[in-house]
Amino acid sequence: MSKEILLLSGPNLDQLGTRSPEIYGTQTLAEHVNRFSEQAELDGFSVRHVQSNFEGDLIEAAHAARSTSVAIVINAGALTHTSWALTDALAMFSGVKVEVHLSNPAAREPFRHVSTLAGVVNGSIAGFGPASYDLALEAVQRLLAAQQ
Repeated sequence: MSKEILLLSGPNLDQLGTRSPEIYGTQTLAEHVNRFSEQAELDGFSVRHVQSNFEGDLIEAAHAARSTSVAIVINAGALTHTSWALTDALAMFSGVKVEVHLSNPAAREPFRHVSTLAGVVNGSIAGFGPASYDLALEAVQRLLAAQQ
């Protein structure tokens, strides 16, 4: 198997940079993905990024990752709190899984306090702005190293 990391970005993340910059910052999704990919490549990983505003696209990407990727880093956006189907798809992936959020959902509206993904991922990183992606990559590296 390759050393590919699947980076999944859910609904509305394509609007980063202009959507609620006081919460999510001013960096675009492309800027987050580029930084994540550049760092991952320095560490010997390739990155495949899938962003979709449609739940089924993310589910299919998670299914495909079962034969191509060693890890999934996912910012599912609002699907974090609602998608049992995405949770089931992630549960079928046997590699490392890290949930990531720019903001801290636990410090926001009550409906954001529950993550349907939490029970099937190795861990969650939230609330550190752009550094959340950096920390997620570090978590992937450490978890994979611990498996060897």
